[in-house]
Amino acid sequence: MAFRYHPAILEELAQFGVFPTPESKPDMVHEFISDLYRFELRRLRERLVRGEIPKARYAVDVVELRRRYPLVSIRAELWADAD
Repeated sequence: MAFRYHPAILEELAQFGVFPTPESKPDMVHEFISDLYRFELRRLRERLVRGEIPKARYAVDVVELRRRYPLVSIRAELWADAD
């Protein structure tokens, strides 16, 4: 089965260097982006624990990180149309 990703989705994915082919299942690509988001979130938490960033700034950084990953909150079924 082939998938036609919506242009807005492709634009967001390109920011992370992700360029799905028509054969790339949206669920798999969504999982990859979600994993990347969780990795960055864990890395941010580790910086907080090590004292590299103040606790007050941590909340701001978490919100900013979430804004960089809007695709995480969009269901994969809405990313593309199946051919």
